[in-house]
Amino acid sequence: MKKIVSLLSFILIFSFIGCQENDNLEFIVQPPQQNVEFTNAFLNEYVITQQTSGNIAERFVWNEVEFEGVATPVTYELQVSLTSDFASLESLGTTNQTNLPVTVGKFLSLAADAGLDNDPSTDDKPNTGNIYFRVIASVGTNGGPESISSIKELTITIPESTGSSSGVQVASWGIVGSGYNDWGNAGPDAPFYTTSEANVFVSYVSLVDGEIKFRENNDWANNFGDTGADGTLDAGGDNIVSTAGTYKVTLNLNDNTYTIEEFSWGIVGSGYNDWGNAGPDAAFHYDYTTDTFKVGVKLLDGEIKFRLNNDWGTNFGDTGADGTLDAGGDNIVSTAGFYNVTIDFNNNTYTIEAGDVWGIVGSGYNDWGNAGPDFSFTEVNPGIFVANNVTLLDGEIKFRINEDWGTNFGDTGADGTLDAGGDNIVSTAGNYRIVMDLSDSSNPTYTITSL
Repeated sequence: MKKIVSLLSFILIFSFIGCQENDNLEFIVQPPQQNVEFTNAFLNEYVITQQTSGNIAERFVWNEVEFEGVATPVTYELQVSLTSDFASLESLGTTNQTNLPVTVGKFLSLAADAGLDNDPSTDDKPNTGNIYFRVIASVGTNGGPESISSIKELTITIPESTGSSSGVQVASWGIVGSGYNDWGNAGPDAPFYTTSEANVFVSYVSLVDGEIKFRENNDWANNFGDTGADGTLDAGGDNIVSTAGTYKVTLNLNDNTYTIEEFSWGIVGSGYNDWGNAGPDAAFHYDYTTDTFKVGVKLLDGEIKFRLNNDWGTNFGDTGADGTLDAGGDNIVSTAGFYNVTIDFNNNTYTIEAGDVWGIVGSGYNDWGNAGPDFSFTEVNPGIFVANNVTLLDGEIKFRINEDWGTNFGDTGADGTLDAGGDNIVSTAGNYRIVMDLSDSSNPTYTITSL
């Protein structure tokens, strides 16, 4: 009986020792045979503007890395630093994929951190600087082996603003939400502009039914809502309900208040819409570079006036036909043709200049011109053309000048790049904001944003 007990004890002791030895087994992850490195081609210079802040500035791409001895997916972290030694770095995100996009808005935020400035009046601040990127591949969270890429130095330039003589600039604040750009998923935030009063900003914007907030640099780090709907700005506060319409939004950071008021200037008359009986007024757009309101329009032989909010409560004509705006003044004679019209409330003047007007044509809008005029674009900033609240149908569209096929754009390849005489652009029924960016003649682009 004692022999049996001793044999059992030996087996148990041996088993215990074996378990201890197994518990101490380690799987050693070997360093990768190939280091991680960026594989995409970079630009010599990244020229960034607030108007394109929702676009991707660069998609960072790198090679896939494999670590021997482990089946755990590799984690890649994209890092950025304002200095080449990465003494103070910021993580731009982690992924198991081999690429990560970074928006223009983030580049703008980094440029601000680097002290870059696009205000020509502040000569002590540069508008061009360098920012540094690297990617790290790793497995596990306990300090296992990792691969760190070479540092990539990118040059970023913020073009000096061509603001008006009154000094109007694009502010760092914008409007975001389901009431404007699907919370940033359908394009950049609506920009605010500086005013003559410090820390008071204004935006002229078309909203839809939904909710909005105000945020800085197209980023959620600094945002305002309104908890209690009392007109007071609350940091990170509740969403603000928006109703479809065109508005002037004022943001006052001196007393943390805001206002949203109905606001739209338009052309009305027998020279455009039969004094409002044949459709809404031709809507003006704000041009911060000249601090004026502009509209591209096809006029008819007749008369016109300018009025606020499609209503006669506030309207301007021109008594004496001297180019001066007169409240309630005489009708202005119009001649059939294509025109760029500007109203300047700083000098109380207006101009009507014959010129090219881009328009939208197609089965997706006006049966290729057989069912009415093209929908006009307005050049709101140099090279930036906007068509707001465009009701499209299922079909196809193109962009052309003065309702003529001599100059037209399509999109061969459906890549967002405009091609002279290119393929028709597929349209889906809905209401849209369409922007053509012709500021870079070598790379004209467009965006179609659902409202």
